[in-house]
Amino acid sequence: MSTDVERVFKEEWGRAVSILIRVLGDFALAEDAVSDAFTTAIERWPRDGVPRNPGAWIVTTARNRALDRLRRERTFARKAELLARLEALPEDATDVSSIPDERLALVFTCCHPALPADARVALTLREVGGLKTPEIARAFLVAEPALAQRLVRAKRRIRETGIPFRVPPDELLPERLRSVLQVLYLVFNEGYAASAGDEAIRRDLTEEAIRLAKLLAVLMPDEPEALGLLALLLLHDSRREARHDPNGEVILLEDQDRSLWDTARIDEGLRVLSRAYAHRRPGPYQLQATIAAAHAQGESWAVIAAAYDALVQLEPSPVIELNRAVAHAFAEGPERGLELIDRIDGLEDYHLKPAARADLLRRLDRRAEAAASYREALALEMNDADRRFLERRLREVAT
Repeated sequence: MSTDVERVFKEEWGRAVSILIRVLGDFALAEDAVSDAFTTAIERWPRDGVPRNPGAWIVTTARNRALDRLRRERTFARKAELLARLEALPEDATDVSSIPDERLALVFTCCHPALPADARVALTLREVGGLKTPEIARAFLVAEPALAQRLVRAKRRIRETGIPFRVPPDELLPERLRSVLQVLYLVFNEGYAASAGDEAIRRDLTEEAIRLAKLLAVLMPDEPEALGLLALLLLHDSRREARHDPNGEVILLEDQDRSLWDTARIDEGLRVLSRAYAHRRPGPYQLQATIAAAHAQGESWAVIAAAYDALVQLEPSPVIELNRAVAHAFAEGPERGLELIDRIDGLEDYHLKPAARADLLRRLDRRAEAAASYREALALEMNDADRRFLERRLREVAT
């Protein structure tokens, strides 16, 4: 794919698909039409040049491809209705802004709570982000046929259960927005700290999550939690280059070279967080972004621990409790951290719980107990970089 077509693909895929889905009510037909339009762009643009408004060109071409396909259909059920809807779209749009932007409706449809969480992630990356099935399968270490079936089932469920293609009404918006934010956060986290495999960081996923979070913030500028999530992702991502050494080995936060932190990303994250604060409607993503900002600005561990105290009240979860315990360990000593970790229920399959406990025991020079906790952590699934780090720590305390 040429650079120009690839750029337009990233920028316009979701908009074009959402417009065609709104008209056709059919994910597969909309996807096929937009894919055909980009295939035509690959053939024509190098010869004819990039159109003045490439987004409008893609929508118009996709419309025409869908019309051609429907006219060839032998089945007449719904055919006349769909043809009429397509013909109502501008035949030669010069400005895509003349067609309503349905991307926000597409985001909420893909992230509907009635869909399983893994299906929401895959469908959002496919329909809104434009990632191809093999790309999503590779990113989440899923066999391509299994991922394809997951997408098929999700689309079938949308059709069969009548999940509406729309932005939900005000009374449902908070619950539904939470699902959207959770999906984008899951995509980012899988890229930021891969759950398994030989890549500790998957930059394509972190970049895609940030791009989609920016899109959501543009489409919902008055939703402070959308801004809070974007700020959080930017601030986390600012540390990307410092989290591993040139050999791919893990570097803990306290040992990272802060000169490698991306100051432009930090500044952007702080500006977005300030915009979120201005709405005076705090939420869990804003609080998490506040903690990330405190790290970026070198605040004390006491300040960070206090922020985690507030977060666990607002959004109680075992993972947040674990992070809170670590913050209190740095602020008040390892014994306090161990006390809080031992109160946490759950996380039996989460390697960072016994890993955090092992680290605190190591700092207290309780080497035998630390070794036992490292072995407990190593029995669980994790990416290869984390595994090498924990094996190295185990050797240190076991000798």
